Amino acid sequence: MKYTVPRGTRDLLPEQAEVFRHMEVTAAELARIYGYHELRTPMFEHSELFERGVGESTDIVEKEMYTFSDRGERSLTLRPEGTAPVVRAVVEHKLYNGPMPLKLFYWGPMFRYERPQAGRYRQFWQFGIEMFGAEGPRADVEVIALGWRWFQQLGIETELVMNSIGCPECRAQYRQVLIEYLRKQELCANCVGRIDRNPLRVLDCKHKECQRRLEQAPLISEHLCQPCADHFQAVQTGLDQLEISYRLDGRLVRGLDYYNRTTFEYKTKELGAQDALGGGGRYDGLVELLGGPTVPAVGFALGVDRIELLCSASAGAETPRSGLFLVATGETTKKADQWLYSLREQGVAVQADLLERSFKAQFKQADRNNCRYALIFGPDELARGEAEVRDLETGKQTAVALEKLTEHILALEGVK
Repeated sequence: MKYTVPRGTRDLLPEQAEVFRHMEVTAAELARIYGYHELRTPMFEHSELFERGVGESTDIVEKEMYTFSDRGERSLTLRPEGTAPVVRAVVEHKLYNGPMPLKLFYWGPMFRYERPQAGRYRQFWQFGIEMFGAEGPRADVEVIALGWRWFQQLGIETELVMNSIGCPECRAQYRQVLIEYLRKQELCANCVGRIDRNPLRVLDCKHKECQRRLEQAPLISEHLCQPCADHFQAVQTGLDQLEISYRLDGRLVRGLDYYNRTTFEYKTKELGAQDALGGGGRYDGLVELLGGPTVPAVGFALGVDRIELLCSASAGAETPRSGLFLVATGETTKKADQWLYSLREQGVAVQADLLERSFKAQFKQADRNNCRYALIFGPDELARGEAEVRDLETGKQTAVALEKLTEHILALEGVK
């Protein structure tokens, strides 16, 4: 039998894993600068958490969850998204009793049974930000700006799309107006089943005929109460002050039931129909829904796999050379190995030949490994108490006394 990865999954080969690592390090450092702390939750949770938190009428719960029963007949689900588990952890550990706002981030794999396509997998990765305890529009602006800044750091151009879906009070009025409109339309069976249960989910339908009939649907922006309208206007003003451009879309509702007020998405023109890179919004009622007190919250989740496609395309062959390759043969390898491990303990990235190849072959390997320098231990050099350091980018070669070698290497650019 020929073994392959399951449909909808993939191996991250070394070059892809390097891009992922760069993305994760950049995300974690940016989150730290903004005052966020990492939280890691289990990869599976009780199924009821997502049924209640995400919403029973969402595509995720109805069609896409990986759910199984364990030997204790408990229904468990591989997490399809990150916000509900984070909120569960906040409630379970009473993190809401600490200093506010509580600012958390996560990075990890999620699982959904979807049709695989470019940038969409059944096991996929997300970078998420969650802020608890701040109900004002400045919190929304900070979260949106953090995501925007991450894309800037990765060299990715994005379009920010925003809407407000109001609060339970103004949404109740809009719900009746929307239901009246939807009942007059010829919609797919899925949408018909959602009209009375959750009419806002109909706006998220991807069926082309439904999208056409929804073009004239009433907009939630026309039914916002004054506090919600003021909140959304303040978010726009805050983004204007930061010179973050955006486009308003009155039909943007996102695919999860817990959102209220601000919703947003980051989009790209580089991936065709798969243009959404992630998004988020405000979810002021979710902590209470999952057993905690009333705690306002806002956050986002970004699709790392799809973003990685853009990072790989922009990276090309521009990865800078870095680190050392230690070149030695025969008896000189014994002395060289002492330096190999000594330099590694100093934090220097050092590679070495383990196949006893010739000097020429080792230089070729150093080039293939994209090393910046070759550290050469030849018998003549060692007899003089020296080693040679060659810059593989410029070709310049320098003889360095062994007693000064560590100091010399640590002063080089690109060795760590």
